[in-house]
Amino acid sequence: MLTHNVAAPSSIRPILSYDCHCHCQVSNQLLFPLSPNLNHGTWRANRKLKGCRLKASFWESIRSGILKNNTTQIIEPPSMLEEEEEPLPEEFVLVEKSQLDGEVEQIIFSSGGDVDIYELQALCDKVGWPRRPLSKLAAALKNSYMVATLHSVRKLPSSEGDEQKKLIGMARATSDHAFNATIWDVLVDPSYQGQGLGKAMVEKLIRTLLQRDIGNITLFADSQVVEFYRNLGFEPDPEGIKGMFWYPSY
Repeated sequence: MLTHNVAAPSSIRPILSYDCHCHCQVSNQLLFPLSPNLNHGTWRANRKLKGCRLKASFWESIRSGILKNNTTQIIEPPSMLEEEEEPLPEEFVLVEKSQLDGEVEQIIFSSGGDVDIYELQALCDKVGWPRRPLSKLAAALKNSYMVATLHSVRKLPSSEGDEQKKLIGMARATSDHAFNATIWDVLVDPSYQGQGLGKAMVEKLIRTLLQRDIGNITLFADSQVVEFYRNLGFEPDPEGIKGMFWYPSY
């Protein structure tokens, strides 16, 4: 089991967890905050923001909810709890490239933008993932705690206001909104892999979760990408923890 805690799509994979004391930096190329686009027929990711406090270990989030040494735990009434604020969507230019013909391509990271499920399905096809029903893809996005995306936007100097935009990467996280989060469906268009884009996307996702006071972050990883996540601070089987899976007996 790896701990930051992160998860990947379908089939059984080693569980990875993230140690909050590991060095976690988001790429210095995260520049130029932008306004989010809102398009008809797309899903909007928007979740709650909390303050930042790192957890010491995988089990601390569980232990913190258990009474110790017979001491009394004081719980504030719901009316006294601090109200959570709706976070503003984030959008940044991650990379900008200029071609000889004057075309400019921007790679844009968004943690609160739009996800077109048809584009997402096409991206899953490109990386060779099994097809999933569109209705379930939409439900997975809707019920995620956070969704991060990468879009390529191409502009030509001669075409004022005309641009080509396509989805090239995505990752999402589910959470109990308090202690734990699991990262799923980390994917990058094969033609954009090897450029550090997946690393930057996952690091930004982790950083945002930590800022929301969620310190136990897990994921599932195929065996061939375990080293990728290990380099991001994830650790297999921290404290001897094992991931377990239930299967029907029939």
